[in-house]
Amino acid sequence: MTRLQSVLDAIDTANAKDPNIEDGQPEALLYGSRMTQEANRLFPEASEALQIAARGQHIERWVLKRADFPEGRAGYLKWRRELGIHHANRVSDLMSEAGYDEEDIVAAGTMLRKEGLKRNAEVQALEDIICFVFLKWYFAPFAAKHPEEKVLDIVVKTARKMSDAGRARVLAEFDLPAALAAAFQEPAA
Repeated sequence: MTRLQSVLDAIDTANAKDPNIEDGQPEALLYGSRMTQEANRLFPEASEALQIAARGQHIERWVLKRADFPEGRAGYLKWRRELGIHHANRVSDLMSEAGYDEEDIVAAGTMLRKEGLKRNAEVQALEDIICFVFLKWYFAPFAAKHPEEKVLDIVVKTARKMSDAGRARVLAEFDLPAALAAAFQEPAA
């Protein structure tokens, strides 16, 4: 077994413990699988660090509950930052155990903490993967539960985080209503 496969398997083992179930599987395990599927499709030549970061994006996400953080945007952002740190630390430990060097470990941690979005190509690649996974598997259920203005706001925020190439690919791959497609036609901020 390669060290890459040992880390991916370790992430899956951790995520198999997720008590939240979606489509008959632990949510984090299913999400990791979807992230890997999109990473392989969008970035077939991805570095091992990016492949690991994609699979580990939600490692043990259930450990830090949103309800344990303050209400509102500030509480939400604090929860997301803490999750990024947790994901990076867990993945870093698994990579270290598998024999990865410090450079690869730091690269994966940087991606998982989203440090350098729009400035670091691999951080941006991970963000594009995240956005594609959201649009492909989670957007329709989200849109069905929220008012149109909130849906548009989320689409605008999603598009803003993506690269120009990622947004162009969304327009090519998804049949979006005009108001939503417009968000992906804007240049990256």
